[in-house]
Amino acid sequence: MIDWVDVYPWVKTLHVVAVISWMAGMLYMPRLFVYHCTAEVGSTQSETFKIMERRLYRAIMNPAMMVAWVAGLAIAWEQSYFTSGWFHAKLAAVVLMTVIHLLLGRYVRDFAADRNTRSHKFYRIINEIPTLLMIAAVLFVIVKPF
Repeated sequence: MIDWVDVYPWVKTLHVVAVISWMAGMLYMPRLFVYHCTAEVGSTQSETFKIMERRLYRAIMNPAMMVAWVAGLAIAWEQSYFTSGWFHAKLAAVVLMTVIHLLLGRYVRDFAADRNTRSHKFYRIINEIPTLLMIAAVLFVIVKPF
């Protein structure tokens, strides 16, 4: 039987790598949208952005998010974090990050169908939300304020 003490560093490493990959996508995707807004519908540039957005979302962001969730919940379960206030706060930040992730997926589909109605300014603002949520999650994990 595998002992959690032996597996824990590997699960934690997997969690950290998945979070870094997820965050990279969460920070890059809105930036792609900012530039995609300026591309003429049907242009080569617009079609290239569609491919980039779809691949980023499906091949990097979705798998990274799923691995981050599974590994993170495994760690939380094994370490009995579910009774800690800081964990509840971190979990709330991660849930909000997941909501933003799903919204970005909706925007990917809107761009793919040439239905985007939002401006580059909107996406510049959206670009800041994952950063704030990431800072909150890291703060809760490292400082454990409650």
